[in-house]
Parts: sequence; structure tokens; C-alpha cells
Amino acid sequence: MGRSLGRGRSPGVERGRLGQENSSGGEHRSGGEHSPDMRQGPGRVDSPRTSIPALPAAPPAAKAIFGERLAAAERYAQLLAGPAVERGLIGPHEVPRLWERHLLNSAVVAGLVPHPCSVVDIGSGAGLPGVVLALLLPDCEVTLLEPMLRRVTFLEESRSVLGLDNVRVCRGRAEEFAGKLAADVVTARAVAPLGRLVSLALGLLRPGGIILAIKGSRAGQEVAAAAGTFRALGVRDVDVVLAGGGRVDPAATVVRLTTSQ
Repeated sequence: MGRSLGRGRSPGVERGRLGQENSSGGEHRSGGEHSPDMRQGPGRVDSPRTSIPALPAAPPAAKAIFGERLAAAERYAQLLAGPAVERGLIGPHEVPRLWERHLLNSAVVAGLVPHPCSVVDIGSGAGLPGVVLALLLPDCEVTLLEPMLRRVTFLEESRSVLGLDNVRVCRGRAEEFAGKLAADVVTARAVAPLGRLVSLALGLLRPGGIILAIKGSRAGQEVAAAAGTFRALGVRDVDVVLAGGGRVDPAATVVRLTTSQ
């Protein structure tokens, strides 16, 4: 696409990047389009590559889960550990645990996606889980929905580098695309509390669609707190699934919600 995946924005402090769950209730990940750009003059923040930890080799679990797509997953890991860190999309402290905490945590969600189908990943950020799902599910059409320009640029470049013909990137918020997208599955990771997330996802789903929300240890409490909201919004079934249990550590805690027909 003509753009280089080289040095871009410096790693600033940004809510919603990897390792920082956004619980503010908004679909967008705050933080900013206005953090200093390393290509600018005064006020720039220099971040030498030597400060970025080394990316570990893919663990045995990655070879088992990604299979023939392992080489592409390794290339994506390099993009996350390099350009994504340099541009402030993820924190450098996440690099040593990219495989276990992020890539494998996203990959095991693929087993919950009925396919072939269409998927919308809300607040896609640096592409987790959307890019990983697209790698593992080539028969699914995956839309990465993200409002922030520098994340959108990274997602576009990642799609090109990885040759993901089943991916399209849309810039905007979920509420802006309500009624314009109609997917079978909506995914989200560290985007919003469940009640808010469901209200956002419903505008992007076909009747009877599925929401897969990757959550943490408080998933059960979130489900209980949002039970009234689920009923009001027409959610038919809710369950908490430990995806990848016995295959990856930690397993991914996923709240699966099925909407009414």
C-alpha cells in the first residue's frame, strides 16, 4: 500500500491499548490522536528501538493452534512487537507476553465462531482478536471497526502485509455503523462493560446473531449485573465459556450472547 511499517508514533500512555481494559462504557478507546509524532520536530518523544523487549519465539501451543498459519501469525507478532509498539498502539511491556496473553488468547476464540460467516470486530485496536480470527478463518469475512486513524492505518498495513483478502477495515464507531453492517457474529476485547457492549453490537448483528466478548475474571459478575439489560435488549442466551482450556494458559474467558431471531 505504499506505506512503510517502520517507525511511526512513539509509545505514549493510551487507554485501550493491550493490557489496559477500557471499562468506561464507551466503544471507543480513549487516548489520543494528539500524542506526539516521532516525525515531528519540537515536542516529539523519542523512543529508541533498543527499549523494546525482544519478541519471544512462538511457543509449542502456537504451533498446535495456528498450524499452517503459524508463519503468518509470527509475522503479525513481529508487527505488533515492532511498529505497533513504536506507534504507541501497545505498550512495550506487553511484548514478552504477546503470544500467551494476546495472540493465543484471541486464537482460541475461533473455535466459538460458526463458519463460514461474517464477523465484525468492534474497537479492533491493533487487531485483536479480529486479525487473528481472519488468519484462522479464511472462509469468514471479517470487518475491523476502529475509530482512531493511526490504528486504522496499522490495520490496513497489517492486512496488506499478511495478505488477508477476507478483511476490510472501517473507520468509525459502532453506533455510526448501526444498520449499515449486518454480521452473523460481533467480537470485542477490552472495549466496554457488557450492557453497553450489547447495545452497541445489536445494531451490527443480524437477527439471531452471536456476540463474543472476551473478558477477564469478573465476567460472571458482569453478566449478573447486566441481566436486566440483556432481557430488555432481547438477548436469548448468555453463557461464560473458557475457550482453550487445557490448550493455552491462560484460557480465554468469553461471554457468549445469542440474540433473538
